Amino acid sequence: MIVNKAKISYQDGIVTGNIEDKSNLKNPIAKILVQRFDEVLFALIAESGPASIHEVGCGEGRITRKLTHEYKGPIRASDFSAAHIKALHRQNLSNVVVVERNIYELNQREDQADLIICCEVLEHLEDPHKALRALKALRSRNYIFSVPREPLWRILNIIRGKYLKDLGNTPGHLNHWSCKAFLRFLENNGFRLMRIACPLPWIMVRGRF
Repeated sequence: MIVNKAKISYQDGIVTGNIEDKSNLKNPIAKILVQRFDEVLFALIAESGPASIHEVGCGEGRITRKLTHEYKGPIRASDFSAAHIKALHRQNLSNVVVVERNIYELNQREDQADLIICCEVLEHLEDPHKALRALKALRSRNYIFSVPREPLWRILNIIRGKYLKDLGNTPGHLNHWSCKAFLRFLENNGFRLMRIACPLPWIMVRGRF
């Protein structure tokens, strides 16, 4: 069952996608932060020189749409949200295969790609360790991960008057990592870090298992 409440999308009681539409931000500071996020992400993609890309947890498809303009190789986009995948199908994006897939149920035969992008996903998961195991099993050459940088993320939400009753925690965020804690989490799961970037207020890394 999918419902919408206060601009928050849910599927089976789980928050899906972004709370705020990052493609149509009104706040000029927020626009600059997202633009910087994109610049760093696409720089890491360029460094990887991928033959193919799979964006795991594509949500509404903002990054997927940008990929179609910046990258001409085969692209795969997956998300567990039936509503988001249905909407992406209607957009008929060139060179993109869009599939409904739970991150825990990824399989190498269908979901492997030269580069796996997993941005703004791990903080939403009840079992991020299990998710990393599923991603590792794809045996891809490169991976890019990003998560909010805590406690900075919540502090900035409080400054702008958002989610005050939850101490600035964005709805649906179950995991909270500082930069040091996130790097330790990845390394403890067999991830070899190759590049670390921190476009405010995120942590972004490139590497491989």
